[in-house]
Amino acid sequence: MNLASYIDHTILKADAQRADVLRICEEAKEHQFKSVCVNSCWTATVAEALAGSGVGVTVVVGFPLGAMATASKAAETAAAVADGATEIDMVINIGALKDGDDEFVTRDIAAVVEAAGDAKVKVIIECCLLTQEEKVRACECSVAAGAAFVKTSTGFSTGGATVEDVKLMRATVGDRCQVKAAGGIHNRAEAEAMIAAGADRLGCSAGIAIVNG
Repeated sequence: MNLASYIDHTILKADAQRADVLRICEEAKEHQFKSVCVNSCWTATVAEALAGSGVGVTVVVGFPLGAMATASKAAETAAAVADGATEIDMVINIGALKDGDDEFVTRDIAAVVEAAGDAKVKVIIECCLLTQEEKVRACECSVAAGAAFVKTSTGFSTGGATVEDVKLMRATVGDRCQVKAAGGIHNRAEAEAMIAAGADRLGCSAGIAIVNG
């Protein structure tokens, strides 16, 4: 299994500096990871560093809380795409989902999908904060809004990806969209378990250890 082709090589910590981000880009080119995943201030830097490499540029939006105004998420998305993002990983409005306002959640996602244009949108539902029923509803909202992926976690909340959550998400969305597991994937065995459970993509800061593992 070519694990590198599944991995979004990720650097999202608040104190990441230019040298750190450029190192991640060089690692991604060397190992041919699927993409590099960064906060939006680094979009143009990463797009330039990866130009012609075949490695994509994933940018997080409304990260990590998801509690921003919809217009803010859409504007951040449009700016990221203009700067070279090829994929957008957005966080849902978790409070609205818990309030039962699925219409708002769907509209919030749809606004990002529209702003993203041809860029694929992955919807982070933050499984660790949701009940089983809420996870299913979040997946359904994402599909209804036209998202390309549902994603388990930001990696910045109370827990990361689990095999059980990946299985539930895959069972819910079927072939209507793809599934990304992220958060707490440290080694090859954990990565392979997520793929076996139904993940199409992995978000990892430990990508080098995983592919060398």
